[in-house]
Amino acid sequence: MVKKIKITENGPYEVSPDIPLVQSVIVIDDRGTSMSWKTGKKYPGQTEPYHLCRCGRSENKPYCDGSHEKEMGIMKKKFDGTEVATHESDELNTHVYEGPELTLIDEESLCASMRFCDRGPRVWNAVMQSDKDYLKQMAIEESCDCAAGRLTVVDKEGNVYEPKLDQEIGLVQDTAEKCRGPLWVKGGILVEGADGKPYKIRNRMTLCRCGESENMPFCDTSHRSSENMRGFDE
Repeated sequence: MVKKIKITENGPYEVSPDIPLVQSVIVIDDRGTSMSWKTGKKYPGQTEPYHLCRCGRSENKPYCDGSHEKEMGIMKKKFDGTEVATHESDELNTHVYEGPELTLIDEESLCASMRFCDRGPRVWNAVMQSDKDYLKQMAIEESCDCAAGRLTVVDKEGNVYEPKLDQEIGLVQDTAEKCRGPLWVKGGILVEGADGKPYKIRNRMTLCRCGESENMPFCDTSHRSSENMRGFDE
């Protein structure tokens, strides 16, 4: 059976029971710089499909509690989870940076603001100076730490650098921002839209769970200003 995340219309994510759910915690230094990832709490395995909140309103996060069906806010609106992102790569928002040893492919619309790309001279500058060994290695590490898959590094022989990731869903805990981040979908799990059409399978992607992204179903960093996402998952 194919491991799959099914997006329900204006509702939660329906997740195959054999996909593990864990906390993915951003480790920061004393200046708040994103340095690495660590695994936090591991949630109990499921024998049936389970449902993860997509609207950000659930009082039982990360699980759905039906809040998407309630009329909430000043305008008394129910959750609108209409998908607007392209099912393939967003060519209009993709930029290519050619360095001496590495090429960086930057699909900007996928940014989830995990900030690993800002270490040191920043990944873009590191790529442009990738004839220096330490900057080449830094560029590879920073791109691989990008949970959203916005950044991909390729060498001159065409080798694509990707981290080895188990198939699981990570609940991003943004330590510096003190908030819940998106769902980090790891290891090439199939994501199927509400219309039944699959999205491009990626080793890394981040799905919105604050309910406020303008690039549904993908994260667009809106969680950082969402009151629904303050604090961490328990």
